[in-house]
Amino acid sequence: MKNFEVTFIVDPVLSGDEIKATAQVYENMLKDNGSTIVHIDEMGLKQLTYPINKRSSGIFYCVEFANESGVLIDKLELALRRDERIMRFLTISLDKYGVKYNADKRNGLIGKAQKKVKVKKEDMPSRGYAPNSAPSPAPVAAPIAAAPIVAAPVVEEVVAVQEEE
Repeated sequence: MKNFEVTFIVDPVLSGDEIKATAQVYENMLKDNGSTIVHIDEMGLKQLTYPINKRSSGIFYCVEFANESGVLIDKLELALRRDERIMRFLTISLDKYGVKYNADKRNGLIGKAQKKVKVKKEDMPSRGYAPNSAPSPAPVAAPIAAAPIVAAPVVEEVVAVQEEE
């Protein structure tokens, strides 16, 4: 099975029912032609980088699907081109890395919605910062002889002026 992803932008002027019906049309088209829908991501209303059809925003949909051959892609793109409700679209073929990335993103391992994993105290490595462990020795840095220290006298003068007032 080959994996594909189609992202399209729906005109935001349409009503909510018309927008969902538009996405449903393409979902049904994919299912009727033997594809299995892996995931549908309705990204919602987003601002466009540049105006398209005098619109500055659009409703983004991303459909990931699997199909035996790429023959369906030509029919899908033709339908997307002819549909006046679709402002732009992009169809890509996913390799194994793209499929893994999308799966990880859905599971919350990548992206804004990363799941926080609780780590037990005994699983954490001891690095010298735990209260019950001995401190680790600090690395020794070589002194810099060429740089004069100017900040110390200035700080003392400021403190002295503040004390007098």
